[in-house]
Amino acid sequence: MRTRTVPPPHRDATSVEVFVPSPLRQYCDGARKLMLSAPTVRATLEELERSYPSLYRGVCDETGAVRQHINVFVNSTHMRDREGLDTELASGDTIIILPAVSGG
Repeated sequence: MRTRTVPPPHRDATSVEVFVPSPLRQYCDGARKLMLSAPTVRATLEELERSYPSLYRGVCDETGAVRQHINVFVNSTHMRDREGLDTELASGDTIIILPAVSGG
């Protein structure tokens, strides 16, 4: 299992784990989990944009919004059921990126 650590952007940042689903791992050197430092979901995604731009483009569109077919959870709660991109994070939180599953 590969885990990548990105240095914190500033001292007040919160250490969180980002779970990357299999289809998106090709954009972060195969890492299953990424350790990032960010105080909110938005800041986490901004850190992904700086560190893993291809992964970021798979999660967010050109406006910075999470793509329609991607779900983002903070621990077990969807971010839309909290404060969306402005959901505050605590050290040890897990961000789960989950592509929507459909079919027939």
